[in-house]
Amino acid sequence: MNLIKTKDLSKIYISGETQTKALRGVSLVIENGEFSVITGPSGSGKTTLFNLIGALDSPTSGTITFDGDDLGKLNRKERTLFRREKIGFVFQTFNLIPVLTAFENVAFPLNLLGTSEKEIKEKVYNLLEKVGLKGMEERKPAALSGGQQQRVAVARALIKEPVLVLADEPTANLDSATGGEIMKLMKKLNKEEEITFLFATHDPMVMEYSRRRIKLRDGKIQE
Repeated sequence: MNLIKTKDLSKIYISGETQTKALRGVSLVIENGEFSVITGPSGSGKTTLFNLIGALDSPTSGTITFDGDDLGKLNRKERTLFRREKIGFVFQTFNLIPVLTAFENVAFPLNLLGTSEKEIKEKVYNLLEKVGLKGMEERKPAALSGGQQQRVAVARALIKEPVLVLADEPTANLDSATGGEIMKLMKKLNKEEEITFLFATHDPMVMEYSRRRIKLRDGKIQE
């Protein structure tokens, strides 16, 4: 079943009299349950495509649908609600809140959704155990290794049970062994929870774990 479908998707950034064509007519289908990679050199359009899929930006032309809904027709408030309910984000810099504990960082999206305190406790403790952080719930990011921080970030992305997780260079700040552990964890969650994962990366290891590679160059799908 199609989760994401783009047709002739284009994005042009305008600065004064300068136009930058970041995407040039991208047509693409992502199925439910995929574990796929978008790859390509810097400036190929990976980040722009991610921003459009994650409803962080709107296309200049063409269409992008998510589970049948046209994202290009959403207003700013509707895009915010869509991201909050449907998308989990994992970043290369972890983006954890330094003054919050691991528990509090993971619980943060549920607080925004108005989830009850009892349900938050149950969900967060269960998920932190699932990602291998049982006993570390009260540690702040500074007291965690890079790999442990990324596990917190993965848990935070998954806590609201998203349909799609967008992971932008999730292994970039990790050594190869730790990066491999994170990829195994996400692949396990993909299989067990049936969550769709889409990666943007230059890392050959991430590509090896993926089941499908989508190569971009100059804003177009190369293969």
